[in-house]
Amino acid sequence: MSEFEPAKRRRAVYLLPNLFTTGGMFCGFYAIIAASQHKFEHACVAIFIAAILDGLDGRVARLTNTQSEFGVQYDSLADLVSFGMAPALLIYHWSLISMQLDGKSFGKLGWSIAFLYAACAALRLARFNSQVGVVDKRWFIGLASPAAAAVISSFVWVCYDAGWPGENIRYVALVLTALVGLLMVSNVRYTSFKGSGKGPQADRVPVYMPVLLILAIIALVINQPNTLLFVFGLYSLSGPMNWLLKKVGISK
Repeated sequence: MSEFEPAKRRRAVYLLPNLFTTGGMFCGFYAIIAASQHKFEHACVAIFIAAILDGLDGRVARLTNTQSEFGVQYDSLADLVSFGMAPALLIYHWSLISMQLDGKSFGKLGWSIAFLYAACAALRLARFNSQVGVVDKRWFIGLASPAAAAVISSFVWVCYDAGWPGENIRYVALVLTALVGLLMVSNVRYTSFKGSGKGPQADRVPVYMPVLLILAIIALVINQPNTLLFVFGLYSLSGPMNWLLKKVGISK
């Protein structure tokens, strides 16, 4: 065996998780192009594929013991494309661009809210990276950017699939985009569906998660867009609801 063979293998292993990251970024980039060409369903599907690949790259890195600071930073930059720019431009081209029908100032409001969403995604990713070593792994502080992108893209997908023109519900889209963006930079806690956050059990998911996953797969087979909107919409509301229950003393 050549003395260079181990080094080649190490390079190949380190390349593997970054290939998943690159694939996710490609899907985000494709979603931007598809949205600009009014291929909204294709854009929505591409964002969800990016989310799947985003979930895989970290797990592949842990399984192959190839975590690196480079991989962390590259993943965040890819996430900004896939879960920041892509959803913002998707909902802008589908609906918010039609705000200009109400006047020049409203047209500016449309693209400003789309930018607000993208900026909040960037801030969310920067905060996550800076707090990754100090925050309890059981929780996300603020809505995670892939979940936020899932809410936006599934909302567009459901409406497009139902034949509802974006311009007819542009104010609903405007409010939704602003709220989801602000949830990303809020201090509201969201469950990460991980274990205790301490010791060898830290990365293990709760025992009920496989059952929920099976039910989700069955629902996805029946109706993808509605199931995705229901699941991620419910998840995005869970943080504010838990916060409210704590405020009134119902939950700890």
